[in-house]
Amino acid sequence: MRFAPRSPRLLAGLLGTSAVLHFARPRPFDSIVPRALPGSPRTWTYVSGAVELGLAAAIAAPRTRRTGALLAAGFFAAVLPANVKMARDWDNRPAPLRAAAYARLPLQAPLVAWALHVGRDARG
Repeated sequence: MRFAPRSPRLLAGLLGTSAVLHFARPRPFDSIVPRALPGSPRTWTYVSGAVELGLAAAIAAPRTRRTGALLAAGFFAAVLPANVKMARDWDNRPAPLRAAAYARLPLQAPLVAWALHVGRDARG
């Protein structure tokens, strides 16, 4: 898989945008928090948004890019259970929404690969 030179900025932008959405529109994120996690779904939504914001900042800064990107790869893998929950919960939604929920699942692998690539290419 080939990535553009501006790949770190794009990855940081993706994470930053997602982070803002966690705070601006938390309800959809609350609904995909796995029930097995202790505490309130809103707390997990805000924590994951804060983590994404921190990862975006770390990837945007050349000095912390390698560490931020490697942590982002782990984060992308860690949120897979929420995406699986969303896909299963959306079985009763209209077909386009169901398809979108299931389409998110295989997208985790390229996100992990992208973050690993950014981490490998970072000067450190």
